[in-house]
Amino acid sequence: MTAEQWKIVFNALNSGFLQTLRLFTATLLGAVPLGFLIMFARRSRFRPLSALIQVLSWIIRGSPLMIQLLIIYYGPGLAFGWRPWGGGEAGRFSAAAAAFVINYAFYFAEIYRGGIASIPRGQEEAGLVLGMTRSQIFFKVKLLQMVKAILPPMSNEIITLVKDTSLSRIIALQEVIWAGQAFLKGSQGISGNILPLLFTGVYYLVFNGLLTVLLNKLEKKLNYFR
Repeated sequence: MTAEQWKIVFNALNSGFLQTLRLFTATLLGAVPLGFLIMFARRSRFRPLSALIQVLSWIIRGSPLMIQLLIIYYGPGLAFGWRPWGGGEAGRFSAAAAAFVINYAFYFAEIYRGGIASIPRGQEEAGLVLGMTRSQIFFKVKLLQMVKAILPPMSNEIITLVKDTSLSRIIALQEVIWAGQAFLKGSQGISGNILPLLFTGVYYLVFNGLLTVLLNKLEKKLNYFR
């Protein structure tokens, strides 16, 4: 390809990667706190609520994210004639973000639950003896230890999320792989060229490399419970 064609390709890939980055950020901002709510509901002493969350977790974690994207984006319109997401790129992004937030929130909830379960029960009993409430025990005693325990599996899920954003092209969200594949099919005067699609891998490798460095540094800073 000529220098001018590469300029066109990089402009398209950069635009697609910004969409990927937006979806990644929106998912983390939504799934991290929602995962806590799901975890608390899962641990609730109100059995119907706990059972409901277990069933939903089985469905969400047991079915492909790609299917969930299709159901969330197309389902309301096909079943009820209702299009909550609207049209255009903004609508596709909203639907993709909703699907990713729900999916990853249930995964994060299980990681949180495992982190809490790893903390010795004696610490809670000691807190109760000292007159602390269960909420005080959680936020002042358990939370920091839980963060340290869950950081490795959370880091793994975050790295996986970067790659999973590519699934959003199933509903025609124009993320970075969509942008690269467009030049294979024909876009802006360029067609039959696989190099832009292959080059999208560099974006993922660089972004995941930066995330890995940041997460490793964070893990080292949290080594206060050795």
